[in-house]
Amino acid sequence: MRRLGALAYRHPVRVLLVAASFFAAAVVLGAPIVSLLRVSPSDFEDPASQNARVTRLLQRATGAEDEFGVVALMPTGADGRTSPSAQRQEARVAALLARQKGFLRVVDYVRTRDPQLVSRNGHETVVLATFTSGKLGNQAVERLRPQLRAERVAFGGLDPVYEELTRHSRVDLERAELLALPLLLALSLWVFRGLVAALLPLLIGGLTIFGTFLFLRIVDQLTGLSVFALNLVTALGLGLAIDYSLFVLSRYREELANDRRSADRRSSNADTGTAIGRTLQTAGRTVLYSSLTVAAALAALTVFPLRFLYSMGIAGTLTALTAGAVSLIVLPAILVLLGPRINALAPAWLRRSSLRASRPQAGGFWFRLARVVMRRPGAIALASAALLVTAGSPVLRIALTPAGASLLPTSSQTRQVNETLMRDFATDAALRIAAVIQAPPSAGKSVEAYARQAARLSGEPVAGSPRYLGRSTWEVAIPPRGNPNSAASESLVKRLRALAAPFPVAVGGITAWFMDQQSSLGSHLPVVLVILALTMFSALFAMTGSVVLPLKALLMNMLTLSAAAGALVLAFQDGRLGGLLDFRGNGGLEPSNLVLLLTIAFALSTDYGVFLLARIKEARDAGLPNREAIALGLERTGRLVTAAALLFCVAVGALVTSQILSIEELGFGAALAVAIDASIVRALLVPSLMALLGDWNWWAPRWMRRLHPGSAVAVLGDGREPDGEATRSPSGPGS
Repeated sequence: MRRLGALAYRHPVRVLLVAASFFAAAVVLGAPIVSLLRVSPSDFEDPASQNARVTRLLQRATGAEDEFGVVALMPTGADGRTSPSAQRQEARVAALLARQKGFLRVVDYVRTRDPQLVSRNGHETVVLATFTSGKLGNQAVERLRPQLRAERVAFGGLDPVYEELTRHSRVDLERAELLALPLLLALSLWVFRGLVAALLPLLIGGLTIFGTFLFLRIVDQLTGLSVFALNLVTALGLGLAIDYSLFVLSRYREELANDRRSADRRSSNADTGTAIGRTLQTAGRTVLYSSLTVAAALAALTVFPLRFLYSMGIAGTLTALTAGAVSLIVLPAILVLLGPRINALAPAWLRRSSLRASRPQAGGFWFRLARVVMRRPGAIALASAALLVTAGSPVLRIALTPAGASLLPTSSQTRQVNETLMRDFATDAALRIAAVIQAPPSAGKSVEAYARQAARLSGEPVAGSPRYLGRSTWEVAIPPRGNPNSAASESLVKRLRALAAPFPVAVGGITAWFMDQQSSLGSHLPVVLVILALTMFSALFAMTGSVVLPLKALLMNMLTLSAAAGALVLAFQDGRLGGLLDFRGNGGLEPSNLVLLLTIAFALSTDYGVFLLARIKEARDAGLPNREAIALGLERTGRLVTAAALLFCVAVGALVTSQILSIEELGFGAALAVAIDASIVRALLVPSLMALLGDWNWWAPRWMRRLHPGSAVAVLGDGREPDGEATRSPSGPGS
């Protein structure tokens, strides 16, 4: 930190010139990443899963990325099973699809007599088409929509679904920025108490976002990334930049004011140099711990093999590290050049407010609140914990749903087609179960015998007809039992996978895709949880020298996560906020998005814990008793954490304007988790539990204290350490 302070103080212009050059390169080279990234079903799939193997086998044999990626739904006006005019219309649509670039295969009722392709009342029918790629399939849909609009033909399927998710993600990114930036500027003017100071976090945020875009473009050349990572970079980049700027700037103002009040009236330059040095040794150290902690926590997502999650892990890690680096290198250089002018362009009442906030107080609102809480710590801790547990109780009935058309807005034709198929048809014939058999062309009889067994298991008369695809690959297509995500369909997939066969068989399809996704998440989740716990423990132990505080923080983080997850169940799974946020729930939460949300919430909860505990430890190391240190630490960070949380909630909460349901859930859940952590947890649970624990807050085994020689060692009232060893505390006896 001393070296960073010296760099900022001695070479501020050089630092800013390098930063400006980096920003220009990031804009030119990094911004195009927005148009390069896409989303596909493989984003939510483990490449080692059985369904992924099925996809690879089918693509090798047929050249198609997705089987039946395009669905054309048409009202027939008559019974499509018997009406010649309805069948002519169906044949025309099939012929138009066959003329499109990349076309491979079409399936309709006229050719197959498959009853799954006609609605229950016979007045609607579907034509299924396969293209070599999702991109070509969607281009075909866009060309045919205007031609068939008069006949009320609507298009759906996986190809349009994931194309719309990509398009909405980009549009939502722009909308969130346009909505959040003016509001953030207005709130920053109040929080930072001056126009010049208010513009700094937005500047740091812009540099963070575009810098991360540049790094992501480099990473994308090595491994494909999901387009959803861009939404995370924007929200998290703005949020962390504001948080870090607020803590650095507030501490700088405090140190600058302390120097101004000192009896030794030094020059302005000396004041600035001293203030920036102390700022980086205190708030800068906290920002360093915070950025490393958030980065390490989000890096845990790279354990998951799903592209959606490891993309988020890479993006989140790079965002946190970039935000920390910019806040510790670029921001101090700006502060050195501005000096006392950091308070320029501020109304007089805001300047007076800023001056009051920079002076240490022992009787402010947060100090008094801590005192009140610590008078009855047991009752307040119990009541706060009970409130969070109650808020989290809906998580006991959580349901999981796959990523798909239900994530799109209700106005989407693609979603409407999907809902019509679920409502009016026996099943969505495009989402059939596929058993892929690796056998030579001469093995037809053995394959047919397997197909008959599969048909008996499924109970479907149209199932069990094997089709040779080439390259020693056969396919047996089996309709799901009603809803592809029903328990009956999942049971059928399990039985098909257990069915003995003379040749290698892999069973896939949309049902298997979701089953394999949940299995992959479940198998990797324990490792991720261990990484998160170790990350938090290591960060807080390195900062405090205590093993008790990290364990307490872990407990509080779990309470925060349970409350946030419970709110998600009520708001999105049950649809309680559907009217307010303009969405129609799909009866569950997408599992990979839920894992992402809880990881982000855990990282941010630890982040705010670092800010508070760092100030409490600083006060204790200065010689204050335990309760006095807690109260002063809360007083010095209460306003800052609250303001940081408010600004962060605006930055990440802007995602609720998204037209993609999972992104709405992410914005709502992350903002709520931050709000809970900054209010109930930091204002009530932290001071009450720390008051109950007393000097045990700072306890660590003797062998661990040797790993952290600078940590404070608590003593009991009789001069003994909590482990019974007689010693003296460098901070004095606890209260």
